[in-house]
This record gives sequence, C-alpha cells and structure tokens, in this order.
Amino acid sequence: MPYFKDFEIRWSDLDANLHLGNSAYTNLMTHARMSYLSELGFDHKTLIKNRLGPVVFYEHMYYFKEVLPGSNIKVSVEVKGLSEDGMFFEFHQNFYNDQGKNIARCEMMGSWMGWETRTLMPLKGELLESMHKAEKASDFRVLTKEDTRKFRKLPKDLV
Repeated sequence: MPYFKDFEIRWSDLDANLHLGNSAYTNLMTHARMSYLSELGFDHKTLIKNRLGPVVFYEHMYYFKEVLPGSNIKVSVEVKGLSEDGMFFEFHQNFYNDQGKNIARCEMMGSWMGWETRTLMPLKGELLESMHKAEKASDFRVLTKEDTRKFRKLPKDLV
C-alpha cells in the first residue's frame, strides 16, 4: 500500500493557464516524499545529526488531466527500488483527484549525499534498517549503480 498525502490546490500553485503548474507538482511531490521519509525516521533532526540529505537524479513527469484551483488531491509515494546499501532509491508517485482518478505520475531516482564530503554515501545503522523495512511496491527491485545511468545522459560543457 503506498503512502498518501492530501493537499488543497492554492492560488499560488497555479500557472498562467490557471491550473496546477509544473513547478507546483514538483513541490507537492517533494513535500509528500519528505513527509514519508520523516515517518520512516528521516526527519530534519536525524538528517542534521547524520550530516546527510537526499539528492534527486531525475524526476520524469507524466500529466494526464489538469488540476484546477480549490481542488483536493492525494499524492502517493511508493518505494520502487533501493540499493542494498541504501545509497540509491527510486520512488514512484501518483496524483489523484477527489474522485480517485489518476491525474499525473512521476518516476524519480535519487541518492544520499554527505554534507562534508559532497559525495554520495550509503546509509548506515537505523536509517538503513528503516529503508529496508519500508513497505515496497509489488514490482520492487534492488538497485545498482548501473540503474542510475540507464538513460546515459552526460554533461556537455560550453568549453
């Protein structure tokens, strides 16, 4: 069963077409993910204590139906993948209107970054245990570093 977070669409969530803007989708997804992670033990105090934070590699959005102001929506969070050491994670998130219709979907992958080293790091101790104990999607898979490179996107510098 996925985790769900409820939201009401505010005036500030709208774009020039007076419906939910793409940046608002990102903000709602992030809020839902961090609420979920907080319930798993990854609250601000714990992240500060462990000197780490989540980083996003990609968020692929798929929009199905517009969302208007004053609408009530649900945003789900589901663990689709996790590396054995907890360094890499994949979440899928769905947006539902108040009739339960799926209005948008996001597939995202990320990792944990150490604040001092500014490098990716595995989870340890209770945090790793908590991620491994979290409820998983029916099509959950164990991630490897190669999964983070599946789209083969590389930077192209100006110089």
